[in-house]
Amino acid sequence: MALEFLQLLSQIPDPRRAQGRKWLLGPTLLATILAVLSGASSYRKAHAFIESRLDILNATFGFGWRKAPAYSALRTILHGLDAAEVERVFRAHAVLMSGADPCADSADVECAGVVAIDGKTLRHSFDAFSDRKAAHVLSAFATDDALILGHLQVAEKSNEIPAAQALIEALDLKGKLITLDAMHCQKNI
Repeated sequence: MALEFLQLLSQIPDPRRAQGRKWLLGPTLLATILAVLSGASSYRKAHAFIESRLDILNATFGFGWRKAPAYSALRTILHGLDAAEVERVFRAHAVLMSGADPCADSADVECAGVVAIDGKTLRHSFDAFSDRKAAHVLSAFATDDALILGHLQVAEKSNEIPAAQALIEALDLKGKLITLDAMHCQKNI
């Protein structure tokens, strides 16, 4: 499964110029994701994780790295990524991990998978100086697979209701049992 994820990460467009591209995007992203999952909370800690496990990463994924990317290279790569492309890849990976639904054509409620959709306001995401409100993000969670299917940022001048409808349509959740907050219990939805 990790090699399929590496192939998906390699599909993300690389924002860097071809001239100075020393580290391939897919392997660098995979190593950084593994570092964050292991507790790295900064670029320096991610670099230290990759450097300390360089032999394991090379043996497992065939990176062929002689040394780890510098923390400044990790920062440059991550800051240049297109968030929509990263979200697309993670959604494709979620579909691969969830596998085929054995009762996709069934109308039976007992057979339908359950997807919980909920919104959260991201802490410390506001900027009073720039007059920017806190970011609000909707997440779709497949409870049967314990898998996050996708995220969608709620527009600043909007609310969760139209964003939830857009997320349901984007993830093609037809035939699924969907749970939402009470604000979604309106007649015209």
